[in-house]
Formats: sequence, C-alpha cells, structure tokens
Amino acid sequence: MAAPTKRKKWGKILYEDQGVPDNYVDASFLDELKRNLWTRSYDYWPVVYESGVVTQQLSSVCLFGVTFVYMNEKKLSAQLLFMVSSIFTLIGYVLNDVVDGGESRQLSKRTRIDDLKTAILFTGFSFGLSPLLVSLTETISTDTIYAMTTVMLLANLLFHDYGASAAMVSGALSLNAATFASVCLASRLNTTWHAFATVTFSFELFALWPVLRHKLKTHYPRSQPLMTGIVGLAGVIALLTVSTSGAVMFSILNLFITFICPYWLTRLQLYKNNIHGPWDEAVPVKD
Repeated sequence: MAAPTKRKKWGKILYEDQGVPDNYVDASFLDELKRNLWTRSYDYWPVVYESGVVTQQLSSVCLFGVTFVYMNEKKLSAQLLFMVSSIFTLIGYVLNDVVDGGESRQLSKRTRIDDLKTAILFTGFSFGLSPLLVSLTETISTDTIYAMTTVMLLANLLFHDYGASAAMVSGALSLNAATFASVCLASRLNTTWHAFATVTFSFELFALWPVLRHKLKTHYPRSQPLMTGIVGLAGVIALLTVSTSGAVMFSILNLFITFICPYWLTRLQLYKNNIHGPWDEAVPVKD
C-alpha cells in the first residue's frame, strides 16, 4: 500500500500550480488584516480653529456682494470705494512685510519697485478696459448675469485653498472664478469708474487678502480666532444693512460651519473602519 503524499503548504504564488483555484485562500489569509491604519484623530477645538478659514472666505464673498449692491443702488461712490480699498491695500502691503520680516521678499527676490510697477500696470490695464466692461454684457439678461456670478462665487468658495492638501484645491481656479464674477457684476454698473473700482476691489479682496490672512495665521496663530471674529462680524453687519433675514441666515451658516461641522467630524471619526491586508495593491518599499 502506497504511503499518502503530504500536501504542500499553500503560498501566495499565482504562477505555480498548487492544486487549488487561483482565488483560493487559506485560514491564515486574514491574519494580516489591519484596521484604520494611518487614520488621523481630530480634537474638537483645533478643528473649530481651522474652520475659521472657511468663515473668513465666506465673509469676503459677502462683503463683495454687499459692496456691489451699494454701488448698483448708487449709495456708494466709485471714487470712495477705490480710495478706501487702496488705503487698506497699502496697510496690508506694509503689514505683509512686517509679519515675516521680509523673508518672503528675499526668497522671491522682488523689490518694492517691482511691486510698484506691477500695481501700476494692473491699475492701468483695468482702467483702460473699464469702458469695455460697462457694455460687455448688454445683450445678456440681468438674471443670467446674476446666475453666472452666483456659480462663479460658489466655485471660488469650493476651490479656494483653505490649507488642506486635496486634489480639488486650486488657487488659480478660485481666483479666476472670482475675477469672472467681478467682471459680470461690473458690466451691470453705470459708469467706467464703477466698473474699474469693482474689478480692483475684487482683486484686492480675493487675491491679496487671502495671502495676508495665510501669512498672519502662519506667523501669529493666536490671531486666527480674532481675525475670524472680526471678518465674520463685518460680513454680518454689512449684510444687515441690506437684508435682515440674509444677515440672520448668514450668521446661522457661520455658526454651523464653525461649531456644528467640527462636532460632526469628530463624532464620525469614531465610525471610521478602513481595512488593510494582503489584498491591497503592492507598494514598493525602500530598504
């Protein structure tokens, strides 16, 4: 009588015939199962702190919309808007250098003369193209213009760089969307000066202001809650002068984003269940 042949131990080798189907696994297959690897745990108050960046950008969009309403209803002169926004931009420019001690200027190798040339060039082009902006969308209905503006401002909020490393973040796309929205609204104003002031104000608000906010947050983290409160309050007060119900809804939205959403995030982390094991795609490991 022939002795029974001992079965060879199964191994994870596809190119060798082991007498079993290719999808066969033995009892030891799940021994390598691991759960929630590289999962980051969040604390409530740090998330509340970080959510202030979203509130600040929302308030910026709100301030831009309220400014257009005042311009459109002729309650705010274009000259006053340009003068006030230019003064705040100059203050922000000086503060930008003071915050990091000129470190970013040394890295970029840009002088103040270069910045002045850029400002003059941008201002000159904006003022020169303003007569075209006033009549740019005469054949398009106002409802369509407002709808496009709303979509573009939402795109600005969606793709804005809030400091998270995500594939959908695009500072260039966010700025372009805001610029497109400002051009749409500027084309609905009465004079060249109104169109010029609106475009320059939008650039200062959506291009320069976020840079200063980010730098202040990086070098002076404790200023973040104060800045969030000031900018959020400014947005609510500005909207209150136009619509009481809008100001109430905007306040509720800010509170929801700042306090409720972080609470949801921290609670939902408890239910996270990612599994990792030998079925994952192979990744080369350096020795």
